Amino acid sequence: MKLQTQATLYDQDYSLWLETTIEKLREHQFQAVDIENLIEELETLGRSEKKALRSYLRLIVMHLLKWQYQPEKRSKSWQITIRDNRFEIEEALQDSPSLKPQLTELLTQCYPRAVMEASEETGLPVSTFPTSCHFTIEQILDQNFLGD
Repeated sequence: MKLQTQATLYDQDYSLWLETTIEKLREHQFQAVDIENLIEELETLGRSEKKALRSYLRLIVMHLLKWQYQPEKRSKSWQITIRDNRFEIEEALQDSPSLKPQLTELLTQCYPRAVMEASEETGLPVSTFPTSCHFTIEQILDQNFLGD
């Protein structure tokens, strides 16, 4: 019956459920923990870290493409966006270094959207841009690289 109460608490008041779960774990009351929802939350946490990395990569690549294919419109704000997202990736990898080997796959996943957004922002056709990312992960993460 306690599991039912915990599951209901999860649906009714997430913050209270979280506090209660932490308290039960600290007190080693493992039998009273809402395991199913805890597992779901942990899985979601892992997905959200990857989603954030994809977003940072997408923004960097989109701006690098704009920088490379529309040099006459380069701006300080593009550089700032690239720099800030590189710092975000750096911080995320400091917290979760095991995600670094996944960057290549995440880049492959986000590249088509980066191209579409670069196309929309520059007015250049999608066909202007390479079909696969020609920037390496090292270049994307390099604070001095702009691709010119």
